[in-house]
Amino acid sequence: MTARLIVTADDFGMSLEVNEAVEEAHRNGILTCASLVVAGDAAEDAVRRAKRMPELGVGLHLAIFGARASAEGRSVIAPDGKNLGYNPVLAGSAIMVTPGGRKAARREISAQFEAYRKTGLALGHLDGHWHCHQHPVVLAMALEYGVPLGLKALRVPYEPFGFSRRVAGKNKSAARLGHAIFGKPLTSVMRLQARATGVAVNDTFFGKIDDGFINEELLLSLFANLPATKHGGATELGLHPATETWGGEHCPPAHWKQANELAALTSPKVRAEVERRGIDLIRWADLA
Repeated sequence: MTARLIVTADDFGMSLEVNEAVEEAHRNGILTCASLVVAGDAAEDAVRRAKRMPELGVGLHLAIFGARASAEGRSVIAPDGKNLGYNPVLAGSAIMVTPGGRKAARREISAQFEAYRKTGLALGHLDGHWHCHQHPVVLAMALEYGVPLGLKALRVPYEPFGFSRRVAGKNKSAARLGHAIFGKPLTSVMRLQARATGVAVNDTFFGKIDDGFINEELLLSLFANLPATKHGGATELGLHPATETWGGEHCPPAHWKQANELAALTSPKVRAEVERRGIDLIRWADLA
């Protein structure tokens, strides 16, 4: 059986450095998809680029924390009315147990889907900034708004421990094991929610533990360990490429090596290995 791989760049629209990397990695590399932050500082530029690249699969990078707010007004998740907070535990707990938290989440999620609709881009998939869409209440609301807009595919950001360690070796083994153990219940709920609404999901994910540090060596190891997909499924590789690690209010950690991710995606050696192994590079729309 053939291994199928979706290659997605997150934070599309957050900065020009990200947008430039997405275009370069798609035109001259193996990038197949990008996830748009609709309230990002460079969102309009991202939409223009996406419309020049019809083969790039674009979806919504839903944000509940760590980004600009789309809905107007202060709330438990947007304390200053302009920016989403940086405390996912506080925001997630408020959304789960308080009416005010749920109302704020609904308003923000609705605003982001409406902003995406206005771009005119097809809604190829859904994922989350800091994987916020793993929250069952957030995901339920997102599916409620997304499915009527044509949403047919959803990221499940779960890395099985054995798979993750085979790809990356002993580096960060404790983090990989912790994610595999504590992420399993959320993963099960996500799959049930997706199935109930007819939304397709990936089989496996890679990139959650190695955010900002995926390089050529890691990609080659991933290709050597990709599972063969069954019944039309796929593995997703999630990355954060940029021409350089950008600064600003909602920037990523300064120690990330985002230019290395771009270099890996456009590496001739990486492309040659994809072809040698017969890996099928697909978009989320192909999975759906």
